[in-house]
Amino acid sequence: MNDTTSSARLAVDIGGTFTDVALEAGGALYTRKVLTTTAEPEEGVMQAVRAVLPEAGIAAADLTLVIHGTTLATNTVIERTGARTALIVTEGFRDSVEMGYEHRFEQYDINIDKPVPLVPRYLRLPVTERISARGEVLIDLDEASVETLVPQLRDQGVESAAIALIHAYANPDHERRVAELLQAGLPDLSLTLSSEVCPEIREYERMSTAAANAYVQPMIAGYLNGLSARLRAEGAVCPLYLMTSGGGLTTIETAVAHPIRLVESGPAGGAILAGQIAQACGLEQVLSYDMGGTTAKICLIDRGRPQTSRTFEVDRQYRFIKGSGLPLRIPVIEMVEIGAGGGSIARVDAMRRVQVGPDSAGSEPGPACYGRGGEAATVTDADVVLGRIAPEGFAGGSVELLPDRAGEALDLAIGGDLNLQRPLAALAVSEMVDENMSNAARVHAVEQGKDLADRTLIAFGGAAPLHACRMAEKLGMRRVIVPAGAGVGSAIGFLRAPVSYEVVRSRYIRLADFDPGPINAMLAEMQAEARTIVEAGAPAAELEESRIAYMRYVGQGHEITVPVPNRPLTADDAGGLTAAYDRAYEDLFGRIIPGMQVEILTWALTVASRVPAPVPMAAVAAAAAPAAVGERTLFDTEVADYTTAPVYRRGDLQPGMALAGPALIVEDQTTTVVSDRFDGRIDAAGHIELSRKDSQEGASS
Repeated sequence: MNDTTSSARLAVDIGGTFTDVALEAGGALYTRKVLTTTAEPEEGVMQAVRAVLPEAGIAAADLTLVIHGTTLATNTVIERTGARTALIVTEGFRDSVEMGYEHRFEQYDINIDKPVPLVPRYLRLPVTERISARGEVLIDLDEASVETLVPQLRDQGVESAAIALIHAYANPDHERRVAELLQAGLPDLSLTLSSEVCPEIREYERMSTAAANAYVQPMIAGYLNGLSARLRAEGAVCPLYLMTSGGGLTTIETAVAHPIRLVESGPAGGAILAGQIAQACGLEQVLSYDMGGTTAKICLIDRGRPQTSRTFEVDRQYRFIKGSGLPLRIPVIEMVEIGAGGGSIARVDAMRRVQVGPDSAGSEPGPACYGRGGEAATVTDADVVLGRIAPEGFAGGSVELLPDRAGEALDLAIGGDLNLQRPLAALAVSEMVDENMSNAARVHAVEQGKDLADRTLIAFGGAAPLHACRMAEKLGMRRVIVPAGAGVGSAIGFLRAPVSYEVVRSRYIRLADFDPGPINAMLAEMQAEARTIVEAGAPAAELEESRIAYMRYVGQGHEITVPVPNRPLTADDAGGLTAAYDRAYEDLFGRIIPGMQVEILTWALTVASRVPAPVPMAAVAAAAAPAAVGERTLFDTEVADYTTAPVYRRGDLQPGMALAGPALIVEDQTTTVVSDRFDGRIDAAGHIELSRKDSQEGASS
């Protein structure tokens, strides 16, 4: 192998429309975008790998690491294409996943559609046993009640089972014994234990998480093992790591055991990239904006760190409404995701309003302009008609666009019904999807108690740079950064992620009665579990550890996170933890409640490999004006007519160069639209920085 390729790291991100690949080799970055092969996703991965390796002049055998992120777990839940799954519960609790939170998330909708459980009632099967919240055995496990389930599971063709007994987080013995008995009778049955995948209080979330893990496990296991085999057959003998929803990398063995942690793996990579760009640019507050072919993802990032959570909902029945989806208790980067991408389908509804998404044309058949059989009008079709996308060289030449078909689809879906000329029909679609994304950002910011106006928008993904300026205008933001390699931003983010693993345990304690002994013993067990997993992919000497506690005032219903010292705790730490909780509570709510006792419900410990801090961005001197490579007819939203805009090739733009909008900056994986309200410059890292023109900063959007 050539000396310059001694470290060749490849990242692949499967999206709903495109599969993105980023390769770091010999100090250079190579990227490629190919259409996702929906029926056989690993085929798209292999196509992307075969496309990018020759560009770098290396073979698959030269790769030192492959990192993979995928939305397959999420799509499996949403599309209900997972395994035939059973849920084994304590007698009397089979309806917990249907009862949910026992409240109406949309109280004025008399025809409310509640989330449908992944496991139907006839496959939610009870066993006789009972454990208390303190882990005491109240009723011994009746093994005969477990053994009678074996023929039922066999007769029903069950492929996977989740075992979620009441209070198993406090004592997992009964769950483990149930697993042993079922495995003895059904050796091919895939099993998930709630005490392993979600050892926390709150039975509904724990059962839902365990059921979801069991539901996707056979498919994800088959896919990952098959992909690993295909990579080896191609000559790649390096390790394969998976991106998790919490922003870390994990081994394929861990991913197969806990595939539910992969649900937001692709978007997590983008948030990591945006966080590192924010640190390098010295930006305290940014808004990450990732728009691909199927969805748009928005994430608030402060001081370079994306917000994180342990709660996530998948398959929401009502857009933006909390409680309308299936709850998962997993480490996840906090973001909002909506069905607004390049492939989102546009239509006129019964009230003669333009609606865009959430359904998508995907890659098969794709937007009408792809010429692959798609007839529905999409956002990409609108962008083509508006002149934002050059038909030649789209997606690095992997897709040939047909502008006439885009226009015909818009005429049929929008223009004819609303009596709009083709450009105005395209503008209506574009404005609607931009407003959908802007509204999602506003709602998310309000829910988090954050302001958007003073933030910088970091836009990446194949479609985000096309819409970033308009998005910024709608949100009152004055600055946009389009990073280098923006079209495959999430894949690049994978290359920046640490190897990490989080372990969570519920252990209730009041700080007034704080006994550090049992807590230290539990934290030591958690540390050993996390380090065993992480050390499989990172040297022990390079590991960092962090701990948090989920705390609340006694009597409250929900907790906030507080850092815990990374050392053995002592009795004196009760006061320090109380003070830390008061500070965190005051930061969130502007006050504390004097005299209230504080309790801890859950503890979390994360072990991660060290990631070098981003190098601060250097100042760059002004450079000569760039030379345009041509002109394009671009629709101007201000005058509602076409205007002529210069076209620049991004590879020709050097640090220090500046340009005025309107303009188009084209590259293989995306196009950046610089509206007439913005000017652009290239910073020291090659990022495009777009700033509102001084005369327009106070203008209405």
